[in-house]
Amino acid sequence: MATSSSSSSSAEVVTERRGIPGAQFVEDVQTYLTQTGFDCNSALAFLQERLQQYKMVEMKLQAQQRELLAKIPDIEKCLDVVATLQAKKGTGEALITDFEISEGIYSRASIEDTDSVCLWLGANVMLEYSCEEATALLRKNLDNAKASLEVLLADLQFLRDQVTITQVTIARVYNWDVHQRRLRQASPSAKDS
Repeated sequence: MATSSSSSSSAEVVTERRGIPGAQFVEDVQTYLTQTGFDCNSALAFLQERLQQYKMVEMKLQAQQRELLAKIPDIEKCLDVVATLQAKKGTGEALITDFEISEGIYSRASIEDTDSVCLWLGANVMLEYSCEEATALLRKNLDNAKASLEVLLADLQFLRDQVTITQVTIARVYNWDVHQRRLRQASPSAKDS
């Protein structure tokens, strides 16, 4: 019994990652219910609510992941365009390209030697940069997006671990409750015999 209480006290160390609370693995359900002051139904309701919170956070993180996964290729494409413009610079030949005006509507353009490019910054803002400044800014944005994606993936993995721990804890509490009910039902019938 002493080993289960010492292992359950070490399991009570709840960590947190970027505001996501860590789930507590419950080894001994009776001790957990005693420490929290919950009955089985209250504990199950609390754990189900926590599981729903994890699912909501997971959906938000997955949306952020989708945005970053769409943003990274766009930044890389912009870097390629700036590199192409820089490569054509000084050759005297024009760069003929098709560009998107609106969704599904394209126009053809002839780009002469240019020292600058315009970049959309968002919120209907476009700024003109020299090719070197644009390359530096785009590389910085690409590095930031990749770093954010790595952190996001680690957050998602942490969150998945917490969901698994919570689901296991829900199953353990539920099974413990079923076992206790069966013991209570068997106890009066044993006295009747």
